Amino acid sequence: MAYGGSFQAKMSEESFDFICTTCDKNNKIVEAVRYCIECSGYCCQACTDTHKLFPTLTNHNLLDVNQGSQAGSQQSNLPEFPTERCSLHKGEVLKLYCHEHDDVVCCTCIATSHKACPEHKISSIPDMIDTLFNSDDINQINRRMKDVMLSLKAISNSEDTKLAALTEAKDEAVEKVEIFEKALKSIIRKAAEASKTKIVAVYQKLENEILQDKYNVDTVNDELQQSDKKMKKSEGNRAQRFVCTKQAENKLKEADMLMVKQEARRYQDVPISFTPNQSLINYVKGLHGIGEVNDEHDIGLENARRKKVDMYRIKGSREINLAVSGDRSVCDSFGCCLTHDNKLIVTDYINRKLRRINLDTMTVVDYCQLDGHPYDVCSINDKEVAVTLYCSPGRIQFVSLHPKMSPKRQINVPHACYGISFKDDKLYVTDTRSSVYVYNMSGLLLNTITTDNVGTRLFAASRRIAFNKNGDKMFVSNWEKGLVCFDEAGNHLSTSSDSDLKGAYGVCTDGNGNVFVVGSNSHNVVQYNEDGRKIGVIVKQQDGIIYPRSVCFHQQLKRLFVTMDESNVVKMFELE
Repeated sequence: MAYGGSFQAKMSEESFDFICTTCDKNNKIVEAVRYCIECSGYCCQACTDTHKLFPTLTNHNLLDVNQGSQAGSQQSNLPEFPTERCSLHKGEVLKLYCHEHDDVVCCTCIATSHKACPEHKISSIPDMIDTLFNSDDINQINRRMKDVMLSLKAISNSEDTKLAALTEAKDEAVEKVEIFEKALKSIIRKAAEASKTKIVAVYQKLENEILQDKYNVDTVNDELQQSDKKMKKSEGNRAQRFVCTKQAENKLKEADMLMVKQEARRYQDVPISFTPNQSLINYVKGLHGIGEVNDEHDIGLENARRKKVDMYRIKGSREINLAVSGDRSVCDSFGCCLTHDNKLIVTDYINRKLRRINLDTMTVVDYCQLDGHPYDVCSINDKEVAVTLYCSPGRIQFVSLHPKMSPKRQINVPHACYGISFKDDKLYVTDTRSSVYVYNMSGLLLNTITTDNVGTRLFAASRRIAFNKNGDKMFVSNWEKGLVCFDEAGNHLSTSSDSDLKGAYGVCTDGNGNVFVVGSNSHNVVQYNEDGRKIGVIVKQQDGIIYPRSVCFHQQLKRLFVTMDESNVVKMFELE
């Protein structure tokens, strides 16, 4: 007799070969009619019917009772049947093996995903278990699982450490932001107090003036009243009346002057007003933060990418024709820049024109006439560019880009204007001689860079200006000295000269840590890194440039544009 539970000395009027395991646990002896693989027990007819009622039990494998055997409370020699369910087709047992894909599947998988698999490549696991099962494979898999689980555990622990470090770094960064925020607020508070102090000083000055005027008016009024009384008392005494009359006339003249003065002031504006610094407002509005948030992971990738960048080489080249109707002479292009919508702007010194080039068609699509000879040009925003005009004194001409290019306002400066660049609401201008000047957008001189920290002159002939992508380095081409580099505060970092670079003229950056410098007398373009180390000559005279003047780089397209002296051509080089 086979029993489903622990059975020691149960007695019954009936005796069966197999009894229901579940009923046995409830001290009932009921004959078993099925054996359930998943439940690992025998089932009576009632428990068999229950299997058919509950969704979680409906797919259990119920075998004939004779396929199972029982010896006391231990089951042995039971049929080997898979119990794992398919993750794609819920309820289906993974009882088939596909040799083609080396995967265990259910019947639905065979009908859907494995229709193309040959029939002889599909085996029933219970039928072929003696062939399929290999204990050595199991042991090997167990060892691998242990090793992998240990590795994954180590990785998980490492990630926990990283997460803790990340959280700590985040908290430190937020704390620094809050400290910096307090410092900014303190600076703004001090600036506001300075403005308030100035307002109070102006108020006190005007208050004293008004009080003095009021005193003068009241004094003259009192004196006129006294004169009126004296006039009345002097009636009958012509000599006295004559004296009083003359005194009264003098007081009336004084009163007339006071009234004229007051009448003029009556139409004056409010004597005290405050105009916010609009440039400061615009600058703050344009901020996306109060500092740089550095992602060390991204910085690592960027540095790795930079290390891979070697010297550029020319992949191909084309020419852009600058000539338009009305030109009196061959173009003389000293400057160029790219606009926010990726149009190329080129100056024409000899014809006094500014030209706009569509880089899709490589043609001039617009130009405007200027009232001076343009040297250099830089992009300000998506609406305008700034152009330096050669004249005495120097001028900076702003040119609107939409819908057509047209000159707008000008800034006059007391020195020659040559190269120009724009950064952080400031204009950087060279004078072709010994200095770089920094102006705000209203033309107020903010700084002049002429010497280094020990007083040594930095320039022999300053030409063009460019900034790196982060804006923390400024590069100035110098005709005799080569490439001069500064930090964002204007402190001199390095000067790079080389025999390959003669007559340094135009300069630009690629946004990827490289600097391009035009050698006008060496008829080439030399590539440097941001530290001033020469990488190599990337464009030579045999590539079609003679007396190049300016250069700019399209970062996305990797195109280098070079303008030349007395030429109707802009050379475009595709780099790689």
